[in-house]
Amino acid sequence: MLSAKEAELLASLEPRAQQEGMEIVTIEIVGSRKAPTIRVYLDTPEGVTFDDIAAAQVWVNEIVEEIDPFPGAYTLEVSSPGIDRPLRTPEHFARFAGEDVYVMTAKPFDGQSRFNAQLNGFDEESGCVLIGLESGEELAIALNDVKKAHVKGKIEFN
Repeated sequence: MLSAKEAELLASLEPRAQQEGMEIVTIEIVGSRKAPTIRVYLDTPEGVTFDDIAAAQVWVNEIVEEIDPFPGAYTLEVSSPGIDRPLRTPEHFARFAGEDVYVMTAKPFDGQSRFNAQLNGFDEESGCVLIGLESGEELAIALNDVKKAHVKGKIEFN
């Protein structure tokens, strides 16, 4: 799910995030090659506040500057995972079981590579993400075949 550059940044940032009591939900590199945007999504069990993000911006910036992943210009964004929380690890898929999700796969399953479904969890034994399809069937997708996944945020107006 992560590119080699994203995985390199994740490996460099994770130890400090753990020291700070934070989890790096995911890292995305988007935009042009000449001036990409690096997005680092952070969370804690209690959620993150604006002050948490502001403090994290400092140490994330220091580490990224030291690595200098893109000589020249790039933009660094540090934020919460938001309402459409990205899913990356087995723990993420297990924790958010029961939620509605969007999953994009690297290869098609029965001619389909994009799924809006219910997340049924993660099967440790097979290493598969389990999603419930509208047909009532369950689809098991190897974690390595998941290209992108996120919780579909819900807003309720009462």
